[in-house]
Amino acid sequence: MSDIEKYNLIFVETFEVDEAILPDYKYQDTPAWDSVGHMSMIAALEESFDIMLDTEDIIAFSSWAAGKEILKKYDVVL
Repeated sequence: MSDIEKYNLIFVETFEVDEAILPDYKYQDTPAWDSVGHMSMIAALEESFDIMLDTEDIIAFSSWAAGKEILKKYDVVL
């Protein structure tokens, strides 16, 4: 599985959304992306990509698109 497939799957499974909406998907677009959902997603990303996100990056991770940019800092190119 490619990194982008893993990334998308985390969103689909964590927030129970269709992959087609991901490019425009952002924090609190659905009830599932609340603070608990956010931390579940972060934990899944850290485990899947074997990284540890900084606190400021966790806070800034406000959308699918923003996440792609943040993950570049951790050498995860999607």
